[in-house]
Order: sequence, then C-alpha cells, then structure tokens
Amino acid sequence: MEQNYELIAKTFMGLEPVLAKELTLLGAKDVKIGRRMVSFTGDKEMMYRANFQLHTAIRILKPIRHFKAKSADDVYEEIKKIEWSQYIGQDKTFSVDSVVFSEEFRHSKFVSYKVKDAIVDQLREATGKRPNISVANPDIRLNMHIAEDQCTLSLDSSGESLHRRGYRQESVEAPLNEVLAAGMILMSGWKGDTDFIDPMCGSGTLLIEAALIAKNMAPGLFRHEYAFEKWPDFDAELFDEIYNDESQEREFKHHIYGYDVDIKAVNTALLNVKAAGLSSVITIKQQDFKDFTQPAEKSIIITNPPYGERISTPDLLGTYKMIGERLKHQFKGNDAWVLSYREECFDQIGLKPSIKYPLYNGSLECEYRKYQMFDGKLRDFRSEGGIVKTEEEKRQMSEKHRFKKNREFKQRLEETEQNEEADIRSFTFHRHQMGKPNRGGHERFDRSGKGKSFGKGKDFDKKRRRYDDDDE
Repeated sequence: MEQNYELIAKTFMGLEPVLAKELTLLGAKDVKIGRRMVSFTGDKEMMYRANFQLHTAIRILKPIRHFKAKSADDVYEEIKKIEWSQYIGQDKTFSVDSVVFSEEFRHSKFVSYKVKDAIVDQLREATGKRPNISVANPDIRLNMHIAEDQCTLSLDSSGESLHRRGYRQESVEAPLNEVLAAGMILMSGWKGDTDFIDPMCGSGTLLIEAALIAKNMAPGLFRHEYAFEKWPDFDAELFDEIYNDESQEREFKHHIYGYDVDIKAVNTALLNVKAAGLSSVITIKQQDFKDFTQPAEKSIIITNPPYGERISTPDLLGTYKMIGERLKHQFKGNDAWVLSYREECFDQIGLKPSIKYPLYNGSLECEYRKYQMFDGKLRDFRSEGGIVKTEEEKRQMSEKHRFKKNREFKQRLEETEQNEEADIRSFTFHRHQMGKPNRGGHERFDRSGKGKSFGKGKDFDKKRRRYDDDDE
C-alpha cells in the first residue's frame, strides 16, 4: 500500500477555504488551512490528482525537511544533512526557489544560494562531481519557505504554476488569473445548475473556467507536463490512469454566454474557447453591457469589470453606475457577483450586497460582492419568503476582523510579497505558434510537445492526452 505523506497546496489570499473544500472532496486527509496554503496528507496518487484536478491550487509541494534556523549558516548546515543522492541523480539538474517572511533573512535569493551551495557541496564530496543548476528547465525543483526561524524545504511537484492551464492562446490587457477565476466561481456556489453570463468577458477566462467546473473536467487536461514526471519514482502508468479517467465528468445541460464591447477581446476569447474545445457550451458575442437585457433562462452573472488601474475607461464611475442600472432592471430574479477594487466604484453600483469577500487580483486588494436581484420592493420580496442573506452569509458578515479596521482600497505589494515566485501577480500571455490548422480541426500539442491535429472525432489521444473537441 502506498505510503501517505505531508503535502502543501499553495493558493492566493482569500481562496484557502475554497481550496480546502476541493481537497476534502478529492479525498485528502488532515486538511488544514494556512496563509496562502492548505496542508494535507496523501499518497502518490493524491499528489498526482491534486496537480491534475484542483481548480484553485497554484502548486503542490512535498515537504522533505522542517527545521529552525537563525542564520544563513544554519540553513546551509541543515540542508547539508539531507541525503541528496536519493532526490538528485547523477547528471540531473536542479533549481531552488525561496519565499521568505523573516527579519533574519531579508533576501530570498541569498537563501536560495545557500541551499544550492549546501546541495552542491554534499554531492561533490560524495561523488566527486558537481551537479548542474538549471533555472529554465530543471529536472528537480526545490522550494524553500522561511517564516521567521521556521524553515521548510520541499520538492515542487508542479513546476510551472498551475494557473497556466495551457488553453490560453492570446490575451487582452490585464487578464484575470485562471486560479482566481475558478475560485470566484466556486465561491459563488455555481456548479452548472443555471446559465452562466460574463457581460465583460475579456479574453474569456471566467467562461472557460466555468465550463470546466460545470462539466467537472480537470483543469490539467491542457498542460504539457508536471515537475513530478521527472522524479526518479514517477509512475507513468498511474498518471495515465488518472488522466484518462472520465468517470467523474458530467453533462452540462445549460449554457455559458460571454459579451464584450471590444471586438479584439471577443476574438481573443473565441480563440481561447476553441483551443479548450468548449465552443459547444460557450457563446461569445460583441455587446456593450449597457445593451444587456433580461435573460430568458435562470442565470448567474460573474464578472470582473475594469478598475481604472491597468485598464482605463473614459468614465469609470459611469461604467459602474451603468452596471448597477442593468442589474437592477434587466437581471431580476438572479444573482450577480462583481470583483472590483475601488470603494467609489462599488458605491456607484448603488445596490446592497448580501456578502463581501476580500480577494487579491494580482497585487490589488479587491472585494468580491454578491448582489441578489429581485423584482419589486425589498419588503414585498421578504414577505413572499424571499431570502436576501442566508444564515451562512449572515454569519460570515458578522465575523470580527474579516476586514482590516478602516481598510482602504489601495495597491498593496509589500517587499516580502515579491518572492512569491510571481504566483500572485498577473501574467501577460502572448500568442504562440500552434502549428498549421488542418481542415475540419485545429492544432494542439500533446505532452511530448509534438503537434497533434484534432479532426472531427472526439477521442484524439486516449492513451496520453485527451481533449474533448466540442467545436464541430
């Protein structure tokens, strides 16, 4: 029977409870919430599944040593005690990333250097050969975390941040991070039981993440590789079995709609949706939010309007006033969720939220607010049995210290936050060559990096990399 061991899933501030729930549903044991992370225990299969199936994890770490250190020399001595030959084989390359929250250790790069020195010195003394360090594409990735004098050295099983799903072909300015988008959807409680609408969809991230959640598809379907595939004990047969298991996927009986006033954003979103093979469940059109009308079916809106930071609009406050007007008059009987940054923008919406969640979008401390839209007056709505706030929402809103006292909406990127491997920042994605499209299909890369043409069938690569092409 496979041994259980400690694992850590990293995420963004505010998404820890959502990630913990995902892990519990996945079957993880000893799930405990921390700061930007959730610890749990599991075996090799659980580690593979966590990388492949979690929507709100940035990366999965496997701790190999916990210790205390007061100085860089202490770190060096403790790291040198580890038998590194069991992790780094001959002719294998490695890299070290460090995250530091400590008065004793001011520079994460210096910590990384000390860890590297200890590993190199031990292996050179034992074998006579100096191991190679590769920053771009190492065989083994290590993560060093220091909080005051508490140190944890871990194997990074993910490699590239898990938010980089692999379906994004092009991007608009200030794209929404995929992990944050998935977290927003899961926080709303939506699981595909109604139509889904993003009236300001940008490059389509919320739409695609919603489709993956609605169909219960693993977000790892599109990735080329994980760091654990280069580990000495990698079980290729086990991972293939996990990858090709469709038993948990489900039919989505509703539809997802995206709109944007910018035709470039619309075209970008269409390209990304097609790359994900989800065109049959997602419809995208050019439309200004001010022209939005009441949907015929029960729906939810989740959207991330411009903040006036990286994306500017001629009349920012007017835009938010328009959003409130559209929701009030053209979204009756439904729930809307809005992520934004400025208090004055929320004020312009002019609606009372039933719940507020603090969330970070990149370095910006934002709020994620739910608006329950009903027809007529609040008193009449309540007299007819309508519920504005659930008991759970009341409990959460009454919690003390949920928000910092006299909290201001302002940019926040402290020096200590800058060593988070850029995970919590937004990335600009550029279009990359996917190969020439074949007639009747489009081109994609499989896990080996080779081009794979997708025709009109559905089972293109059952053995190794499976995509559902819903574009036909």
